[in-house]
Amino acid sequence: MDFLDELYRHYQLGYPKFHKMDQLSKLGVLATDILLNESDHANKYGSDETGIVLSNSHGSLDVDLKYARTMEAGASPALFVYTLPNIVIGEIAIKYKFRGENAFFVFKTFNGNFMAAYVNGLFDSKLIRNCICGWVDYLGEDYRALLMLVETSGSEKAIPFTAEGINLLNNTSHG
Repeated sequence: MDFLDELYRHYQLGYPKFHKMDQLSKLGVLATDILLNESDHANKYGSDETGIVLSNSHGSLDVDLKYARTMEAGASPALFVYTLPNIVIGEIAIKYKFRGENAFFVFKTFNGNFMAAYVNGLFDSKLIRNCICGWVDYLGEDYRALLMLVETSGSEKAIPFTAEGINLLNNTSHG
């Protein structure tokens, strides 16, 4: 049993589709569930008011490699579905019924400056009122998720959603 399946069981996610997903999508859905677990998010926002903006450095390479190996024996449609990195956003959106703006970007390393500028642009355009954003990366045994729930009006305890605040959070999560 792998770590993500153990987490699924520990948090009692109760989402049967989970077991059909690729590892990147599993990681994204689990991280989102943990992020939203203690929040009153569902009571504060409509489904079209929540955006999802994610990034990573490997795209969907983990499943791409698995898919390439199946091509000799007959390509697997179940794997092909996951050969785009933005599918993790789709899986999160389906499970939590989010219909707001979304985007997926591939960078060599986490780019807090870009993330802050992009999400704040969505806020300034009034396209969304809150956003799940961050880094979800999976390749082989190397995986990492850092998600943030960002709102247009934060609490007093909130970390400011600036490039500096994001980079501080990212640097803290490595240590």
